Amino acid sequence: MAFSAQNRKGTMSGILFVAIFAAAATMIADIQFVKSLGISPLVIGIVMGIFYANTLHNHIPSAWGTGITFSGKKILRFAIVFYGFRITFQQIADVGIDGFMVSLIMLSTTFLLGTYLGVKAFKMDRDTSMLTAAGAAVCGAAAVLATEPVLKAEGHKTAVAVSMVVLFGTISMFLYPVLYASIIEPAVGFLHMTPEVFGIYVGGTIHEVAQVVAVPASILGAPQEMANSAVIVKMTRVIMIAPMLIVLGLYLSYAAKKSGGAGSAVKLVIPWFAVYFIGMAGFNSLGLVPQNIVSVINEIDTFLLTMAMTALGMGTIFAKFKGLGLAPLYTGGAMFIWLIVGGFLVTKFVVATF
Repeated sequence: MAFSAQNRKGTMSGILFVAIFAAAATMIADIQFVKSLGISPLVIGIVMGIFYANTLHNHIPSAWGTGITFSGKKILRFAIVFYGFRITFQQIADVGIDGFMVSLIMLSTTFLLGTYLGVKAFKMDRDTSMLTAAGAAVCGAAAVLATEPVLKAEGHKTAVAVSMVVLFGTISMFLYPVLYASIIEPAVGFLHMTPEVFGIYVGGTIHEVAQVVAVPASILGAPQEMANSAVIVKMTRVIMIAPMLIVLGLYLSYAAKKSGGAGSAVKLVIPWFAVYFIGMAGFNSLGLVPQNIVSVINEIDTFLLTMAMTALGMGTIFAKFKGLGLAPLYTGGAMFIWLIVGGFLVTKFVVATF
């Protein structure tokens, strides 16, 4: 337990350590030159975290690790819940069926494609393939951890899947703003996307929730509707993990019975922070909180998201990727290409159709 008697001091020190990095990232982002580049504190935070992880991470007490982990998991979920103060149900209705269909199509196709490629094309075991696919299809590391008890997978397989999610999710966070600035925004015809549609594309295809939040924040002059549609679509994907895990559990039980096994019970893990996010957005829709208070909440929330991103960077140690073999990398890379290219085509098709 992070705040047990023996871990409390180390946890608090780790959280403070992350907060100091996040404060530095916030101050750097506030420099006029950095502002002009449209670089958010979230991006600066994860870069600082990655630099620390691969240079100085052995120079702090290991007990602080619980605080860093707490920042990357618990504080992230807390911050996403309060991101609901930036969104109303009226805005959710504006995103409408387009966002729902993109979420549904991308989740199902990415999971099926990743599992098939991992097992059939790259000869990975079923559990590692499904864990890696779940991370890309739904919500990154959180989806991997939620899928693990359904599969009853071994710990090292979960670590491989999370590594792939962190690697390709981080690449996505830096790639999408470049795509928007160089291809989608100035283009005409098929390649063109409005900011809101690009937000749907981002929310429907990027791995982690915090990375989805970071992409619109990294684009200079991006309107708020881009960020809103991205987060709403992403949270739609996150919420869909519940039915996905039910279907997966039922399939595994059926497959076990068909092969002569006893069949295992379905264990459902619901990402409650997604439900609370919707509840917070509903509360915000009532307009009961004065706008100046909402602005303060949003500023605090941005800092908490920066802490979460910094902690995520602190866990990205390049040496972890050595010795994993190329099969997870091939599988994660194939899904990464599908999310970018296939997600673009799906988003254009859905928006044009619905």
